[in-house]
Amino acid sequence: MIDKISGLSGISGLSGLAGARDTDMAGAAGMPNMAAAIAGPSASSFADTMKNLGQGVVSNLKVAEGQSFASIRGEVPTRDVVDAIMTAEQSLQTAVAIRDKMVTAYLEIARMQI
Repeated sequence: MIDKISGLSGISGLSGLAGARDTDMAGAAGMPNMAAAIAGPSASSFADTMKNLGQGVVSNLKVAEGQSFASIRGEVPTRDVVDAIMTAEQSLQTAVAIRDKMVTAYLEIARMQI
């Protein structure tokens, strides 16, 4: 149902994320894959960070989808389905907000006079 993210080759040339350790957007969105990228002492590139963010969102969406199907079959209580869907929704909203900020920053850079 939900396809895997194939990669972010378009932003592979960008440098590392300077303030990644200061924010915890991944924790707020319930994306455990991002916690290691933020807390790790190794310098990961911006593209790697965004790839991990995308994979975390897709993972949360797949879990919510699986929980929904399991609930239809009567295998999972409704409370677990609601929790999974709320986590997926929060992850998706965080990803959309980050995307919007990136687009805004790009447009600001594009408007700069040389």
